[in-house]
Amino acid sequence: MSALGEEEDREEADGLRKIIHVDMDAFFASVEQRDNPDLRGKPVAVGGSGGRGVVAAASYEARKFGVRSAMPSVTAKRLCPDLIFVRHRFDAYKEASRQIREIFRHYTPHVEPLSLDEAYLDVTDDIRGIGSATRIAELIRQRIREETNLTASAGVSYNKFLAKLASDQNKPDGLCVIKPGEGAKFVQSLPVRRFHGVGPKGAEKMARLGIETGADLAARDAAFLREHFGSFADYLFRAARGIDLRPVRANRIRKSVGGERTFSDDISSGPALRETMGNIIDIVWDSIEKTQSRGRTITLKMKYSDFRNVTRARSLPHFVADKAEFSRISHALLDELLPLPLPIRLMGLTLSNLEGQERDTPPRDDAQLSLL
Repeated sequence: MSALGEEEDREEADGLRKIIHVDMDAFFASVEQRDNPDLRGKPVAVGGSGGRGVVAAASYEARKFGVRSAMPSVTAKRLCPDLIFVRHRFDAYKEASRQIREIFRHYTPHVEPLSLDEAYLDVTDDIRGIGSATRIAELIRQRIREETNLTASAGVSYNKFLAKLASDQNKPDGLCVIKPGEGAKFVQSLPVRRFHGVGPKGAEKMARLGIETGADLAARDAAFLREHFGSFADYLFRAARGIDLRPVRANRIRKSVGGERTFSDDISSGPALRETMGNIIDIVWDSIEKTQSRGRTITLKMKYSDFRNVTRARSLPHFVADKAEFSRISHALLDELLPLPLPIRLMGLTLSNLEGQERDTPPRDDAQLSLL
């Protein structure tokens, strides 16, 4: 039997977990609409409205026009002429996120945040004696609404992959449950683009191979997938069958914290590059503070207009002390590359060599209780 087949048998033999994935609805934009009544019911985008601005988040009213996160602001404005741009307020988003995580931890200590606005929860142990993961998800959504005036969607299932798919199924303000025995059928009805990790280019490649749905993917054997998708094949094989053995890791050790921006128009001038650098520093340092990360290595990444990548890194004998030091070193790395031989289409910063990175977080026992 193949290793993949053994994993499938193992998941069936083991007791099943009870996993909830909670995803806030249009989080940044919803916080802005909550705090400013004039924005309610209107198309709102969080981000810069200038020529090089990018949409960080869009309200559902804006999404009806095709506005999406990471879209150039000029494109978003063209799609939705009445779009209202607001500058980000990370302190407000962090405070709302803190309130939401306190609600999560009332029901389980096993919380794995993915970002400010989403997290996995393992509620197998049912520490409040509620009796149902579905009921716990309902209570969490209710409390989020009452205590933050925001809405959340949730997915409930027996593994992380399925729970995340489910949370997106009935957005916004929805709940979806995938029960034991239903996972494979649910997954096979979906377009492969819904699978986490399958981007537009990956979906195009699959379409050329005649793979457009989970059922199409499940019909291909492991050898075929390895031939065409390399190391990604094992994940695709399991995903097409609704299999995911990853535990929820409340104390997952990060390897790095970073962020990057792709520009609608290539940039090359020193002032534009430094302004962009400042924006990325703000975003990345916010993530550093949010995750309470401390690291020694700062890496600058840029992609030229011809798609070649260039990186520069600097490692310190001590942890980066504060935002000022992070900013100073980041700008110094940029200065080393100026003047640029070509304009760039992407810039990013990463903090790595993090404190505690060498530690290995012990996995939780796979054997859990059986029913949702």
